[in-house]
Amino acid sequence: MVRKRGEHGVLILTAVFFVTFTLLACDYYRLAIYSNDVPAGEFSSRLTLEVGECQGTIYDKNMKPLTNEETRKMAAVVPSALNREDTARYALNKEQFYSDFEKGEPFVFSCTDNALESDGLTVFEVPVRYSDKQLARHVIGYLSDNKGADGIEYAYDSILRNSFSDNSVTYTVDGFGNIMIGDGKQVFRTTAYKSGVVLTLDKDIQEICEKCGSKIEKGAIVCADIKTGDILAMASFPSYEPDKLAEAINDDRCPLIDRALYSYSVGSVFKLVTAASALEQGFGGYMYECSGNIDVDGKLFNCHKLDGHGLQNMSEAMTNSCNTYFIDLSRCLDVGKYRQMANYLGFGKENYLCAGITGSGGVVPTEKELSVPAELANFAFGQGKLTATPLQITQLTCAIANNGRMPILRLIKGLTADGDEVSREKAPQLSAVMSEETAKSLRKMMILAVNENEKSKAKSRKISVGAKTSTAQTGKFDEKGEELCHAWITGFFPARQPKYAVTVLIEDGGYGNDAAAPVFRSIAEQISELNSKNST
Repeated sequence: MVRKRGEHGVLILTAVFFVTFTLLACDYYRLAIYSNDVPAGEFSSRLTLEVGECQGTIYDKNMKPLTNEETRKMAAVVPSALNREDTARYALNKEQFYSDFEKGEPFVFSCTDNALESDGLTVFEVPVRYSDKQLARHVIGYLSDNKGADGIEYAYDSILRNSFSDNSVTYTVDGFGNIMIGDGKQVFRTTAYKSGVVLTLDKDIQEICEKCGSKIEKGAIVCADIKTGDILAMASFPSYEPDKLAEAINDDRCPLIDRALYSYSVGSVFKLVTAASALEQGFGGYMYECSGNIDVDGKLFNCHKLDGHGLQNMSEAMTNSCNTYFIDLSRCLDVGKYRQMANYLGFGKENYLCAGITGSGGVVPTEKELSVPAELANFAFGQGKLTATPLQITQLTCAIANNGRMPILRLIKGLTADGDEVSREKAPQLSAVMSEETAKSLRKMMILAVNENEKSKAKSRKISVGAKTSTAQTGKFDEKGEELCHAWITGFFPARQPKYAVTVLIEDGGYGNDAAAPVFRSIAEQISELNSKNST
């Protein structure tokens, strides 16, 4: 096919136009993206400095910050607009300041509280993520590569570290790269740190529990509101420092473990469950004469009082923590209903608090296993295969103190956008697990277990309490051949109008009355004093 001369000219002209347009478009794009490389006088660009990371805050139930509690001052500086020596007096690290200043480019430094702003110096108040005496370390967790790696930091990572969270200052820059001070600056002071997660923890009560448990080598303390199931304090011992994780990993005490979530042998605290089932099945008036031991299908079980307690009713047996009474009582019970009572009270069930924070379900022997007389005998006073967490034991105490209505324990209250209002808050969830009369009887037993026991170290002159201790055998022995036992206590206060449930576990701590009861008493007294102070 032969084209006319005019057609060839049109095609060439079109091709030239297309190539020229493409080159101009590419050049325009280059200028838009790399405007800092354009000669002075033709273009100007902008330079932005980010000043400090401002992550969302983790609050307690009263909107008191558990993170971002403290702040520090940081400043963005333009060297060409300032006198070096005059500005250096604000620097916390003068050596680093001088080094950065000599480079002549804008930079950020940590400054004193009295640093004064000017065109070339912009001061920001930046939250410090963790304090030197950080509370609720195991609950809050820690960061890795600026991402939540554990605890609440992990569970709510996307909320606590969202976009537009950093302070910044933006300057106009001429074609030579000089900051154009006369053109002013744009300062962005973020409020992103005000948003965050609201926990059920009470900062003051958390501090009390950590202080009272500070001498615990290994263990946990849980405090809850008996009516709502709100966890007011959850402490694990020992604690750790997030910037010393390698050290914590190599620590034989395993400080990274949150012991409030781990299950342990329970011991005599479980006698409350045996008593609850007996009361529900009509054996509240059961009597038994303790001689110091009891034969169960050819196996001898000893009471801790080797010469026996004599004739005991249920309340006396609870006060004396008589093993043989509860072993004999268990043989009268319908095993299926007995085990079901334990299940109703939360044993064998996980406590889900949030993503990554779930209490173990522990172990509850099957009905078939409990058909073996020796296994049932162990179950009656909390030994054998049975294990439970401090969370589960606290939930049991809540049910007893709250007239038989057991709340589901919760750690998350809701979210906040401004640090003032809470959104997505859920109502407490409660279930009837025993009759009100049964709960009332158990409360009386726990009160008498403290008041009628002259040796009780849970007894206080400042506040009345109800409690039950445990010395749980573990089957493990120390280098001297002595068996290691977990020390427990769980209780409620004030006795007449219960509000708080507290459980103390001291791993390998020995006797519950000697090791755990004094810690419980101190917590009850200090919370009582706190309430008195807050009411005045």
